[in-house]
Amino acid sequence: MPITLPALPFAPNALEPHISARTFEFHHGKHHKAYVDNTSKLIEGTDLADKALEAIIQAAAADPSKKGLFNNAAQVWNHSFFWQCLKLGGGGKPSGKIAAKIDAELGGYDKFAADFKNAGVTQFGSGWAWLVLKEGKLAIVSSANAETPLTQGLKPLLVADVWEHAYYLDYQNRRPDFLQAFLDHLVNWDFVNANLG
Repeated sequence: MPITLPALPFAPNALEPHISARTFEFHHGKHHKAYVDNTSKLIEGTDLADKALEAIIQAAAADPSKKGLFNNAAQVWNHSFFWQCLKLGGGGKPSGKIAAKIDAELGGYDKFAADFKNAGVTQFGSGWAWLVLKEGKLAIVSSANAETPLTQGLKPLLVADVWEHAYYLDYQNRRPDFLQAFLDHLVNWDFVNANLG
């Protein structure tokens, strides 16, 4: 099945002023597209050409000679997931099943928000801050570069992209401000609740 660039689930300017249309022009239109194009080239004519993206990621993760394929394929998945984590008028305290789990397992929303922001701020270099299910319980983890919870037996629920291309045009070196805006204004809690099942 072809690896394709998914459309953003909102207009490129829909999340302004928190994320600008210019950022999406580069982040989605150039960075994400390049990962899609590179993945497609790397699997062309191989036994992975007709596999689902998740299967490609797992196969590449298990083979050190396929590091380039892993980096591109995992970035396709991570970015596609990240777009779904964003919405106009999102952020703030959640409701529903995720709110109850955050209260029970992560010490309440304020502690979750502080710990999630810290995971993103302290991720050295490029990477991601995740809320995941680990053996049925919530956990906050970070990953470097293209690493993804998919290869670690974890179920992703929410992610914030802390690669510089995610925020630099809008926030320059102020990664903490970007993460605060993500938490306060952008998190798509409906998507997180849907991931909980």
